[in-house]
Amino acid sequence: MSPGSPGSSALLEVEDLTVEAGGTPLVRGVGFTVGRGERVGIIGESGSGKTLTALALLGLLGEGLRAGGSARLAGAPFDLLGAGDRELSTVRGRLAGMVFQEPMTALNPVMRTGAQVAEALRLHGPRSERPGRDAARATAVELLGRLRLPDPARAARAYPHQLSGGQRQRAVLAGALANDPALLICDEPTTALDVTVQKEIVDLITGVSDERGTAVLYISHDLALVASVCHRVLVMHDGRIVESGPVEQVLRQPEHPYTQALLSASDLSVPAPRPPAPAEPRTLLRARGLTRRYARPRRGLLGPRAHFTALEDLDLELRAGARVGVVGESGSGKTTLLRLLSGLDRPTSGTVENAAGDGPRDGAPGSGLQVVFQDPMGSLDPRMRVRDIVAEPLPDRRSPAAADRVAELLADVGLPAEAAGRYPHQFSGGQRQRIAIARALAPRPSVLLADEPVSALDVSVRAQVLDVLSRVTAERDMALCIVTHDLGVVRYLCDEVVVMREGRVVERGPVERVWEAPGHPYTRQLLDAVPVLR
Repeated sequence: MSPGSPGSSALLEVEDLTVEAGGTPLVRGVGFTVGRGERVGIIGESGSGKTLTALALLGLLGEGLRAGGSARLAGAPFDLLGAGDRELSTVRGRLAGMVFQEPMTALNPVMRTGAQVAEALRLHGPRSERPGRDAARATAVELLGRLRLPDPARAARAYPHQLSGGQRQRAVLAGALANDPALLICDEPTTALDVTVQKEIVDLITGVSDERGTAVLYISHDLALVASVCHRVLVMHDGRIVESGPVEQVLRQPEHPYTQALLSASDLSVPAPRPPAPAEPRTLLRARGLTRRYARPRRGLLGPRAHFTALEDLDLELRAGARVGVVGESGSGKTTLLRLLSGLDRPTSGTVENAAGDGPRDGAPGSGLQVVFQDPMGSLDPRMRVRDIVAEPLPDRRSPAAADRVAELLADVGLPAEAAGRYPHQFSGGQRQRIAIARALAPRPSVLLADEPVSALDVSVRAQVLDVLSRVTAERDMALCIVTHDLGVVRYLCDEVVVMREGRVVERGPVERVWEAPGHPYTRQLLDAVPVLR
């Protein structure tokens, strides 16, 4: 029997897994196996228990959460769910590696990337085989190269914030694979990555699995991605597994109504209704000749200072009611463009004219421009309750009208009313992104700039939020500029697409025209990389 075939000898056996918070069950009666070399996917909505299941296996649950049941991993002479931190430290990194959803929270921001991979080698490898400091660093560079980081030696010297999102995720993957674990747990490993980088990361994971016989537990809200990666799939809803089986069987002939609803919500092939354009749409935001160059660190005290061009000579105009999607690889300049348009960064040359409102153009209260950032954990104040976060851009944030507006927005983005009294850390990544979207929509802006606004959302909530964005754009003649790696989102929501590569626009035009007849080879490459649920 091949190592990746379902039914091969069990590497991981989970029985009656439960997770509770103060007596409240969050995961209930979960049981499954993962064979050696097998790739098993877990799909379900935010809050369904996917991530809690994975964290419980490695003893990484947060304070106040308690796991029960049994989990046996080959090579570990103890039950994972009953083990203490000292015992589990012999499992983490050596027998099981984990790739987290948000690489910036998994990497130490004040430690060079290569040193973090080398640390994994020195801390988690068998004591008798642990390399010295220099050997570990050399192996780290080699591993970063195998994971296709450009110029791995320089990437090893860089700090996480100096790498793109896709490069950071490769670094996290390098640390997880450093000691050749038998099991790799991936929690949304390609969230917020563009389609080409996503395909590269997925190809790396499946390649490692095939080459080394590494088993993979792959958590994702992207059904098409799970279908392209996994042999079997588990569907979770409300803390339980409601359906499981071979990928083709479950995703082609789903039996449970919840699975059927997920499949229906994942279909973005039919564009959202397009409102009629305003008779004379006024220009709300205009960029001319935008260029942004960054200085690289000197190599040596007296060495020359090199420069990196993130964006070069870009023109863009946002009119009332327009929906513009910006796509391209990590490092193509998409996020740099949004930072310049929002006033969070200044161009090296070129201009941005903002006629969206009478406030400052940095998204401050009173401004006609708001921004939804890619990383909700970094943009939400952890000390504020959700009701205060969403009401923050409102001038009368403590009034009854503001409270009504908060309740309306939470409902719009699919969060319960009781969420208003909780803090950001009490939500999943997808739920935090919904909070960020609600806050941006609160003051009814004229221009909304969105950096990967639905990348962390499961398919049903993604469709709901996209419909909200479509509706508010139509109701207010709001201009929307959305940066996303999900080309399906652009086709569903946008009228115009801008394709960027290496800081330049290589193609732009009406969405349907670009989809049906792309004029640039790079655009065709992006379209070919989109995973399709057939």
